[in-house]
Amino acid sequence: MTQNDSPPPDPARIRRARRRGVLLVVLAAASFSISAAFAKTIGTGIPVAEVIFFRNFFALIPILPVIISAGGLAALRMRSPGSHVLRMIFGMMGMVGSFYGYVHLPLVTVTALGFTMPLFLTLLAIPILGEKVGWRRWLAVLVGFCGVLLMVRPEQGTTDTQWLALGLCLLGALAWALAMITIRKMGEAGESGVAIVFWFAFFSSILAGIFMIPVWVWPSTTQWALLAGIGLVSAIAQIMMTNAYRTGEASLLAPFEYSAIIWTTALGAMIWAEMPDAWDFLGILVLVGAGLYIWYREIKLGVKR
Repeated sequence: MTQNDSPPPDPARIRRARRRGVLLVVLAAASFSISAAFAKTIGTGIPVAEVIFFRNFFALIPILPVIISAGGLAALRMRSPGSHVLRMIFGMMGMVGSFYGYVHLPLVTVTALGFTMPLFLTLLAIPILGEKVGWRRWLAVLVGFCGVLLMVRPEQGTTDTQWLALGLCLLGALAWALAMITIRKMGEAGESGVAIVFWFAFFSSILAGIFMIPVWVWPSTTQWALLAGIGLVSAIAQIMMTNAYRTGEASLLAPFEYSAIIWTTALGAMIWAEMPDAWDFLGILVLVGAGLYIWYREIKLGVKR
């Protein structure tokens, strides 16, 4: 072995890293589901703007140790302030859709609709990133939206509020796709991950705080605990997800994010007796299958490139 040669990879170490990555992704998905359950428990008692404010405010607490370990204030340097503003706007739109949906729709429905994000991401990659999308991914996107139609099919008794919630969930998924594209461009421009996470939480707290003032409702003791839980659990989940992708391959870990469907189905059934019917399950299976196929094609095309 020459001095420039690197030692061969340790198979045992790779297996441990993979197991750790999968465990972290599954735990992160479960944590995000618990945070969603907290939001649903709060219900309409606290305005959405107030929930979003405390979600981001309390999320800053677990982020502080990460900032310190990343080098302190130097790690928060912004290279492109305009990109941070765009990421904040898109992220806030996504949160509005999610939190409004949690209150008015079954947890699993909101979670499943959130997984339309890869479909929107595929469509947006064409005009924004200049990517070419082949017929297989086009077909997968079409099939995925057919799954959405199975889930949101017109039913007798569906209220205007529920239709609004469905629309906001889909709009939120579109916004999350735009946020992902923005984050990708920020990473290419040299923005650090900790800066992207911190400034999003910081600026989102300010913006949500402004909208919160006219509709402020003083939380009860239980509501204070739930609001703190939403922020802390979401931040911890995000940190776990980030650490997972740092230690494991995205091609291995991405499918395990769909375990959130299982967690939210279980929580919804146990706490609110929310049980998807046969058409809902079929729509979820079609949507998840389309998302996984798009993920598979991305990985396969990435290997070829």
